[in-house]
Amino acid sequence: MLYLRNLSYHPPASQSAILKDINIELAPQNLGLVIGPSGSGKTTLLEILAGLAQKTSGEIYWRQQPLTPEHLQQLGGLVFQFPERHFCCSTIIDELRLGHPELGLERVNQALEEVGLAHLSLQNPPQSLSGGQQRRLALAVQLIRQPQLLLLDEPTAGLDWSMRRQLTNLLAKLKQHWSLLVVTHDPGDLLEIGDRFWALDGGVLRSVQLGQPRV
Repeated sequence: MLYLRNLSYHPPASQSAILKDINIELAPQNLGLVIGPSGSGKTTLLEILAGLAQKTSGEIYWRQQPLTPEHLQQLGGLVFQFPERHFCCSTIIDELRLGHPELGLERVNQALEEVGLAHLSLQNPPQSLSGGQQRRLALAVQLIRQPQLLLLDEPTAGLDWSMRRQLTNLLAKLKQHWSLLVVTHDPGDLLEIGDRFWALDGGVLRSVQLGQPRV
């Protein structure tokens, strides 16, 4: 269970806080959806939860244990918006092993199986994949670290309707094993698979009732 209690972020260079008294509860195997416009603080929230930014005040707990930025870096796996722009290796296997050269093929293949890319050659360049496949590879890069919380920033941005649908189906499958927190300005199909919903605007978060009936 992820708990955020009165979390705020006010960098010294900013006249006002970017995040103001954020409260979130997210259960295991749930997908939480934070919806808000550009500049509302969505990405900053994920960066704090990934241990990449330091909160100004408040508490973050996982299973009742308070977390430091170092703990958060181990707990969470962050997939940035347009993650394909961050690929820096010439092959899929090198991208998956980046920073973890000791990983065996079994672990690599398991991560690719999780995201539906097990049929690809490990020697393929990441840049040769379709947009949807690149998003899946970015998820595999995080899954191979075995995080407990997946953090996704605008995961469907720039994808056509069929790729958005495929990615939504994949996230629904991943939700069976991980907790997911997704931030977006355009929820679309993600509403169907969400369990908790919040609106974020001007750094203020409020719980909302959304979602669509599953069929």
